[in-house]
Amino acid sequence: MNYLAHAYLSFGDPKVLIGNFIGDFVRGDIDTTYEKGIVVGIKLHWEIDKYTDNHPVVKEAQSILRPEYGRYSTVITDMYFDYFLGRYWKNYSAKPITEFADDVYAVIEEHHEILPEKFLKTFGYMKFYNWLTGYGDLDGIRRALTGMSKRTTFNSKMETAHLFLDQHHEYLKVHFGDFFEDLVSHSKKTLAELQSE
Repeated sequence: MNYLAHAYLSFGDPKVLIGNFIGDFVRGDIDTTYEKGIVVGIKLHWEIDKYTDNHPVVKEAQSILRPEYGRYSTVITDMYFDYFLGRYWKNYSAKPITEFADDVYAVIEEHHEILPEKFLKTFGYMKFYNWLTGYGDLDGIRRALTGMSKRTTFNSKMETAHLFLDQHHEYLKVHFGDFFEDLVSHSKKTLAELQSE
């Protein structure tokens, strides 16, 4: 999953949100580097990614992308799912997405001093271009995928993936809906287990 989903799946806990956002940017002994709430968020991030990568509905969605996008199908699927979460946000939260995004950005800025440098660079772009609200429309996802395609080593074709999304919108939307319900339940259960350790 991508940033919007990781933010949503932090369930309003600021420390968990921080950990969930930096999960891809940390290695080593996290238990001595960060306080427990942030460690919980990092471990939750890892579990969300693992669960997503192995879910049969996600694998099925990726299978229609693979002939065109190969190894980048997993990355593109993550982006698509953030698109559907943003697009149909009102189905998942009573708080407007603009307000939600502003709250997320504020929490990250409050913890600026302890965050990895590589993440802070990414966050600068995230806030400036307001990725969290931008994911929910086709042009926003086009900009995000085009930006990612410029940073790939091989020809990813990600700059065309918004067209594929438009063409297969209903098929992918159904897959997102089926999967995301499972992911929310799994994430709540995992979070409760991590917090009780």
